[in-house]
This record gives sequence, C-alpha cells and structure tokens, in this order.
Amino acid sequence: MLFFEEMMESSYVPYIRTHLQQIAASLSTASCAPPGAEEKECRDEAAALWLKMVAVAAILVSGATGVAIPLLGRRWRGRGVGGAPPSSSSSTGGLFVLTKAFAAGVILATGFVHVLDDANDALTDPCLPAVPWRRFPFPGFVAMLAALGTLVVDFVGTHMYEQKHRSEEEQAAAAANGSSREEIAAALLEDGALEARGDVEGRDGGGHKEDAMHIVGMRAHAAAHRHRHAHGRGSCHGGTSYDSHGHGHDEEPSQARHVVVSQVLELGIVSHSVIIGLSLGVSRSPCTIRPLVAALSFHQFFEGFALGGCISEAQFKSSSALLMAIFFAITTPAGITMGAGVSSFYNPNSPRALVVEGILDSMSAGILIYMALVDLIAADFLSKRMSCNPRLQVGSYIALFLGAMAMSSLAIWA
Repeated sequence: MLFFEEMMESSYVPYIRTHLQQIAASLSTASCAPPGAEEKECRDEAAALWLKMVAVAAILVSGATGVAIPLLGRRWRGRGVGGAPPSSSSSTGGLFVLTKAFAAGVILATGFVHVLDDANDALTDPCLPAVPWRRFPFPGFVAMLAALGTLVVDFVGTHMYEQKHRSEEEQAAAAANGSSREEIAAALLEDGALEARGDVEGRDGGGHKEDAMHIVGMRAHAAAHRHRHAHGRGSCHGGTSYDSHGHGHDEEPSQARHVVVSQVLELGIVSHSVIIGLSLGVSRSPCTIRPLVAALSFHQFFEGFALGGCISEAQFKSSSALLMAIFFAITTPAGITMGAGVSSFYNPNSPRALVVEGILDSMSAGILIYMALVDLIAADFLSKRMSCNPRLQVGSYIALFLGAMAMSSLAIWA
C-alpha cells in the first residue's frame, strides 16, 4: 500500500502542482509590460484625458447616427404609404435590401477581422503561460461554442416568441368572432327587424338567425380570402405553397425571427463595444488614443447602421426601438468612461485582463459570425425574392463585399 501511495505521489502530484501554478499565473494581476514601456509610449495623462473626452463625444454621435439612419428611413417609408407600418414582406424595397446586405458585410468583417483577431492576440500573448493557452486554439474553440449557443438561443427564442404570438392571435380572433355575432344580433334587434318579421320566422323556421349567420360567414370568407392572397404575392411565377388549411406561406422570415435576430445581434455587438471602450479608456498614451478616435467612430457608425437595419425590420414599438438604439450608442462611451475611472489601478497588460478580454472577444466573434452568415446573409441571399430579381441579386453582392471591405480596412488603424 505504501508503494502505491509513493508511486501516485511521484507521478500525479507534480503534474497537478504544475497545472495549478499555470492557472495561478493566468489569473495574476501583475503587469507583463517591460519596465519603462509606458514612458516610451509618450505618456501624458492630461492630454490622454482630453482625447478620451473627444472620443466619447465623437463615438456617441457616430454610433447614434449610424443606428438612427435605418430607423428613420423605415419610418419615412411607412409614412409615405398612409402612415401605417409596412409589413416585412411587402414594403422592403430594393434600397433596404441593399442596406441589409451592406450591414451583413460589416458584421461579418467585424467578427472575423476585428474581434476574433483581438481574441487571438490576447489569448496567445507571451505574458500568458504556454500551457494551456498556446497549446490549444482557445479563440476558435470559444467562438465555435458561442456560435452553437447562439443557434440554440435563436431557435428556442423564435419558437417561444411565435408560440406566444400565436396564442395571443387566437384569443383575439375568438374574442372578435364572439363580439361580431353579438353586434349583428344587437343591430337587428335595434332596427326592429326581428319583431316586424316574427311571423315570417314562424313560417320559415328562424330565417333571421340564418341571415345573421350568413353575414358572419361572408365576413369570415372575405377575411380568409384576403389572408390567402396576402401570402401569395412573394413567389416568382405566382405560385404559392398552401398547407392543409389553405393558408399561403411565403419565404420571408416571421416577425418573431427578426425580433430574436436583432436582440442577439445587439448582445454580440454591445459586448465587444464595451471591451474596446474599456481598452481605450485605460490607455494613458495620446499616441495610442489619437488614431483610435477616428477609427472607432467609423467602426461604431457601421455597426450601428447594421444593427439599426435589423431593429427596423423587427418592427418594434417606437419606445423599444429607441431604447435599443440608445443602449447601443452609449456602450462604447460608457466603456471609455469606465476605463478612464479605473485606469489608476486597472492593468490591461496583466494575465487576468488578457484572459478575460480574450474569452469575451471570442464569444462576441462567434455570435457575430453566426448572425452574419445565418440570419443576415443566408436568410436574404437564398430567398426566392433574391433569386427572382437578378439586378437585386447583383447589387446585393456588391453591397455585401463593399461592407466587408470597408469594415476590414479599419483594421489598419484599430
């Protein structure tokens, strides 16, 4: 027995002790920057603070402008058609489709070129222990898990929202059906039709009840006819697939899917925005901050433009859409302010900060890449609407590549 205990102690204990030391080194708050590195980076706290204030104002305005353009454009289009909010299948014009394609390219480039690269830099930094951070591709692994998690959230959220919306519609339809019958009966009683024609009812066995039911049936048939034709306009050659109940279905995503897409997309964008704001806020070097102000302003403008397009397509209430837009616009300025407040004791070059930043960036990259490829690009470019319009298809591809190239080019500065 003593032999086995000595054998286990000689083989496993050093191994466990080594890994515990590596984990402790990964959670250290000590700086990995060489001595005097900050002085070589033209450190000037007063000038850096002034540039941070400029960055807060510039990024706030650019982000708010970017997210507001699609929202105001959609509202303007709706007012042009009588003031009613347009449906997602009939009013999405060519310009709005091109805008969505450009936004999809922006989100895709943000995930691949900006966020995933930042995560790789953080988790492969020489400051971190080689085991496990450089022995295993953690950035791609965490991004993959985040993409799969986004798939589950996307499916479950859409299913729950559609189920809730369907039950509300059924309750409203049942209430409307009962109230319409009561209104018809009340109108007939007020006109005295039932009393004046009571003898006729005695002879023909309640003809007015049949008339009332006939009116209700005509209204129901007209509503079903309108519903059937409303769903049949999205096909190339006028053909529409119908289910066993005779209801037509087009290929446009439901409103529930647009709602879930916009909310999950904002989650991915906001988490990355807080990180880049915090990184800028803790810096004390004007030489580092100055080029980031313009780059991050364009960065937030393009991301806001993409998010605003998704929010407008989800057809939120004005208050909900405004709240989501404000929440996006203030995240990066809030991160800059938070970073400036903790810059005296927060060390961005510590192993703990690098691990946290790398994991969060990897998760954001997985969310953004999934949303761009599945919910933005595939949903539009593989639809019948796109395949039936070659000019729109070519324009959408051009807009997609322009958005991806424009966002990728910002990686030169940020």
